Amino acid sequence: MTDSDAAVHVEDPGVRRVVAVRLPTAYGEFRAVGYLDGRTGAEQVALVQGDPAGERVLTRLHSECLTGDAFGSRHCECGEQLAVSLRAIAREGRGVLVYLQGHEGRGIGLLAKLRAMKLQQDDGLDTVDANLALGLPVDARDYRAAAGMLKDLGVRSVRLLSNNPRKGEALERYGVAVAERVPLLVAPDAENLRYLRAKRERLDHDLPHLDGGPGPS
Repeated sequence: MTDSDAAVHVEDPGVRRVVAVRLPTAYGEFRAVGYLDGRTGAEQVALVQGDPAGERVLTRLHSECLTGDAFGSRHCECGEQLAVSLRAIAREGRGVLVYLQGHEGRGIGLLAKLRAMKLQQDDGLDTVDANLALGLPVDARDYRAAAGMLKDLGVRSVRLLSNNPRKGEALERYGVAVAERVPLLVAPDAENLRYLRAKRERLDHDLPHLDGGPGPS
């Protein structure tokens, strides 16, 4: 057997559940289930309400965004989407939010994201062209770990809280059925309207509410 033949038969390390713990939050009580991604070494977490095993589980795949999630940046809508998703799952009493480390800036990392933001502010580039100007991919995210986590939790199909059709397509490629995509629309403001329009026009996000322009700040 050659070295290349041996490589073909190496078992895919996938994600491994490490710990589960009760997590009371401002949005309700969740169970935090921690995983280790054997492919990348990333530590991942799913916040779970109720028993998620089965069909049509309300689910959010949330890409980490330090500036939006922690600092409340108005450049994007990430922080508000995170809060709305947690409230929706808590209200339903059953669901999963997968918080994906390694997805900062659509997968380019924090410092590169800040450099891209500077190009948008200084040179007028949109979020797509800013990444390209840095020689970086427009979207480098992968959802294999998210699918593995959902499967471990017994989720067979999801109602996916997302405006991004590509997330649903990625989940389906990795074996998790998307029964429905649930819109996650946040009112735009003057700071993020251009960014959101670029997501709609260049990244295929379903954002029909942008036509009215920015809402109240």
